[in-house]
Amino acid sequence: MELFKNFKDFKMDVLKEVGNIGAGNAATALSQLLNKPIDMAVPKVQLLSFEEITEKVGGAEEFVYAVFLRVEGEAPGNLFFILTPEAAMSLLGRVAGIELSGNSELSEMELSALSEIGNILAGSYLSSLADFTSLSMYPTVPALAMDMAGAILSYGLLQFGQMGDDALLIDTTFMEGKNEIEGQFFLIPDPESFPKIFQSLGVPFEND
Repeated sequence: MELFKNFKDFKMDVLKEVGNIGAGNAATALSQLLNKPIDMAVPKVQLLSFEEITEKVGGAEEFVYAVFLRVEGEAPGNLFFILTPEAAMSLLGRVAGIELSGNSELSEMELSALSEIGNILAGSYLSSLADFTSLSMYPTVPALAMDMAGAILSYGLLQFGQMGDDALLIDTTFMEGKNEIEGQFFLIPDPESFPKIFQSLGVPFEND
């Protein structure tokens, strides 16, 4: 039992390290894109069952913006970057310095900027995971949607095919002065991918 717990703790330590390095890489990439310093807090990393994902974003009926894409390569899966409308506006206005149109819905230019930020985050976290595991993993072109969280997750998973039972959640917090803007990054590996990821790290995979 103690051995099992140690494996579980080690697995989480590895994932936290991936999250930390990914956040650092994302902050650097965003700083270069926006030509201003961007800070990101040390992310909280969790392993969730698929059912817990919608709870984490406020429930299936919560309206959200989501960047979603397919991860291809040796450990395929689905990836979502989810923000509340308030967080999306704050991220674009405060962090990216974009003058917002003031409408309750984002303009085409604002949506494009949000998609680009989501894409940079996805690339940063995936390249960290790929470096750690020595597995080839790369994102497809992202799609962006605003809808109820349950609808987006269902559509994204139907669109991209296979669905795993577990998800990796990285709570991503952007810092702008004293303001914190939080987004949630979910990686849902295909059923055969999680064992590959952990085996490549020397961690026996158990579906706990």
